[in-house]
Amino acid sequence: MRIAGRVKRLGGETAFAVSAEAAAFAAEGNKIYPFHLGDINMATPSNIVNAADRAMREGKTGYCPNAGVPRLRELLADDISRSHNVDYTMENVSIQPGGKPVIGKFLLALMNPGDEVLYPNPGYPVYESQIEFHGGRALPYGFVEGTENFELDMDTLEKQITPRTRLLIFNDFQNPTGAECRIEDFERLAELVIRHDLYVLCDESYFDVRYKGKSISLVSFPGMVDRCVILYSFSKKFAMTGWRIGAAIGPIDVIEVITKLNVNDESCTSHFTQYAAMEGLSGDMGEVKTILSALKDRRDVAVDLLNSIEGVRCFRPNVTFYLYPNITGAMKKKGIGDYETFRKTLMRETGVSVCTRLHFGRAQEGEGEFHIRLAYSGIDVDDIREGLGRFKTFIEG
Repeated sequence: MRIAGRVKRLGGETAFAVSAEAAAFAAEGNKIYPFHLGDINMATPSNIVNAADRAMREGKTGYCPNAGVPRLRELLADDISRSHNVDYTMENVSIQPGGKPVIGKFLLALMNPGDEVLYPNPGYPVYESQIEFHGGRALPYGFVEGTENFELDMDTLEKQITPRTRLLIFNDFQNPTGAECRIEDFERLAELVIRHDLYVLCDESYFDVRYKGKSISLVSFPGMVDRCVILYSFSKKFAMTGWRIGAAIGPIDVIEVITKLNVNDESCTSHFTQYAAMEGLSGDMGEVKTILSALKDRRDVAVDLLNSIEGVRCFRPNVTFYLYPNITGAMKKKGIGDYETFRKTLMRETGVSVCTRLHFGRAQEGEGEFHIRLAYSGIDVDDIREGLGRFKTFIEG
């Protein structure tokens, strides 16, 4: 059978490959410390689960409007309007079967083959995959280590822009680094977007996974509300990763195209899950706050332990549930010069399973430092202590 040529341009989410490898190692009788996948090992809040059960029992198991249940769209428009200081209505919202579909539909709505798209690298690997699959040219921009966290490499981003650059994918509260944009970088980014007539996908999956301070969106800056589509995810804030529900929020003309793609791709997002999402937005937040508190405790334990390891340095991000420590010194101490050897040796000798920089886009020329990504969303505090204690022994001997 002759498979379509474009499939060769389609990548994967390689963290799942690491997960499969870790599962195979565990099946051999070994203990795994799962830092590799950004899943959450805490239950979806019970009031959300009960709302879904109630909706199913009431018959909310058939088709619904392509753009989503109107009441959910209203609630989400109101919620984002308050948090982002904008004025959205339900017409600005299209409910999606997860956050990930928004990436491809944004590109299909606004990118022609040959158009250039700026995307974060290291970053969520689906960006790179979807740009190239749909015939675009992917232009990477990155991050630099600041004093307290990673910061956008604004100079590299600006240098990448050409007359053929049409779109920017912007993931603040960033996976894998945990970076968040500074006010001055937001202002510079907004100016660049307007000057070069760009449109932006704002991936805000981790907007509400915050332990300190207040999240700010590019959408809130002058001139941006008409140029940005927000990728909204219920997965992280409400521990609903497997429910597969999210949304695209933005200018009505783009949202109408995205909904038209819904018609052709899925018809609609699962009906009863939308009632669960409504409960998440309007119901009791007690269990959500408990989840956030547990994540903060995990972050603090993991950061302290990582920074105690010779040759490792790690920031303490105020957002996301990811850490992106620099392990250059640790790799040198072990005499290991490549990522895969380090990752596989670490897992085999300690059970600690991580992703590396190479799981988040193609490495760029001139990268001289080595980083790994640890997700602490799927591992309890006791296992964080035990696993990172083994990591320390592995490095320091």
